[in-house]
Amino acid sequence: MPLKEWLHFDDKCEEGSVPAFLKQQLNMADFEERRSLLGDENEDRGPGRPLPAICDPSHVLHRVVVLIFMCFLGFGSYFCYDNPAALQTQVIQDMNLNTAEFMQLYAWYSWPNVVLCFLGGFLIDRVFGIRLGTIIFSLFVCVGQVIFAAGAWSNHFWLMEAGRFVFGIGGESLAVAQNTYAVNWFKGKELNLVFGLQLSMARLGSTVNMNIMGWVYSKVAVAVGSSGHTTLGISLMIAAGTCVFSLICALVLGFLDKRAERILHKEQGRTGEVIKLTDVKDFSLSLWLIFIICVFYYVAIFPFIGQGQVFFIEKFNFSPAQARAVNSIVYIISAPASPILGFIVDKTGRNIGWVFAAVIATLCAHMMLAFTFWNPWIAMSLLGVSYSLLACALWPMVAFVVPEHQLGTAYGFMQSIQNLGLAVIAIAVGVIVDIRGYLVLEVFFCACICIALMAVVGLYFVDYLKGEGLNRSAAERAKLQKETAEHAE
Repeated sequence: MPLKEWLHFDDKCEEGSVPAFLKQQLNMADFEERRSLLGDENEDRGPGRPLPAICDPSHVLHRVVVLIFMCFLGFGSYFCYDNPAALQTQVIQDMNLNTAEFMQLYAWYSWPNVVLCFLGGFLIDRVFGIRLGTIIFSLFVCVGQVIFAAGAWSNHFWLMEAGRFVFGIGGESLAVAQNTYAVNWFKGKELNLVFGLQLSMARLGSTVNMNIMGWVYSKVAVAVGSSGHTTLGISLMIAAGTCVFSLICALVLGFLDKRAERILHKEQGRTGEVIKLTDVKDFSLSLWLIFIICVFYYVAIFPFIGQGQVFFIEKFNFSPAQARAVNSIVYIISAPASPILGFIVDKTGRNIGWVFAAVIATLCAHMMLAFTFWNPWIAMSLLGVSYSLLACALWPMVAFVVPEHQLGTAYGFMQSIQNLGLAVIAIAVGVIVDIRGYLVLEVFFCACICIALMAVVGLYFVDYLKGEGLNRSAAERAKLQKETAEHAE
């Protein structure tokens, strides 16, 4: 007789009809049978007890904990990326550099990512796996920042450049790993919120860096007794602590993901990127115009922020603290604005229209900075809003013009030429400032934005003639998707 029927029969019998020791043996046998059937799945739960909500990988509370570590995973990378911008005056003075040499620190970050945009997803999917890959790329970020700080400490600029190169190897690939974790843990509508929170945390790291590193340098200078390359090296080494913190987050995420894989029997996350360089020949004219917009827009944003501190000091007579504050406003605005603007773009559609508005606003901001002495907070605030808007409207358009199997190649190529443009323009920016000054630099940035603007106009007409639907409203896209699904069914 099966155990449960036997015990049920025992309950119906008169008291004493089954000896107590026999009933105890049957209960123990039943427990052993259930434990053998459940196997290791319940090893964290204890006998017959469910996991607490915070420890259950399928529960929302546990996934919120994972999300916290996921957001802080890239905090150190974004904090240290703009360390040179936050300490521009100190780096140039303490290391005896000109602006061209200073901008090399950004160029060396971008050079490895011209190639790694194609290889990062492959290494995560096929070589390391998401957990080991995230830890390795976090180590590159951490070691790169330490080398960068050691170069300043020892007064060797070539060592600082080497540190930025190593830092760049891990930086962009770590962002790919962060997105992969997000896709692996969150699905559907909540994924958009997660990406927005990750972007906000990234911008928070940049903002904190811009506003705190000058204060850190001054405190170290007081402790050391004077400013100089030693003070700069110690300050950058303190900043490396944020990279160590992100490395700890990578280790914790790896443990939690491994545990969830064992309990829920799920597969390890993959990037979904399938890179085939032969697909480049099949890219449409619309996609190439999107690439042009991306490159010429972003080269007028990041290189400007990279050397903006001295610009605000020289033109507007700001103090170093005021210059750092106004230089960081783009990141401050981007943190809360990106999720909000992304939601608006999702609800309205009309991506080309939004991109056009963002490019026009950016051009106006640079013209105000170049040709007026208006309070730069106005222009920089406008730049922050337009930068956030363009990111929300431009990058999703790739998915509208590229088949799903070519998305990995398209995004990889887009990031690759973006980093190539940033590396080349960073060098050009330094040369222009040293030879011609900041007015010519702003005219140069306006010219880059004008090229992006012409590409947007060209994209509108190409889309209108080919009917690719880049400027459809959200309602029109939903209707088209419904008709396509019904036709396929």
